[in-house]
Amino acid sequence: MALRRVISLEYRKDEKGDLVTDSHSILARWRNHVRQADIHTAQPLVPKLSDFKVELAIEKLKSHKSPGTDPIPAEVMKAGS
Repeated sequence: MALRRVISLEYRKDEKGDLVTDSHSILARWRNHVRQADIHTAQPLVPKLSDFKVELAIEKLKSHKSPGTDPIPAEVMKAGS
């Protein structure tokens, strides 16, 4: 497994500096490292859209075209905005 290889290459020593060779100890060392790491959540990939931008996008939809993955025609979306 690639994950097991990465873990064994990155964390071969325990907190005292002793060499760790068995997979159970290596995984335990990895778990401890992740728990102690200062992990910050990432920013969302898609920023929150304003109502104005959503309404603008709906206005730009072309009428009399087949709907996309949802079965809602553009005319219905335009009538509701």
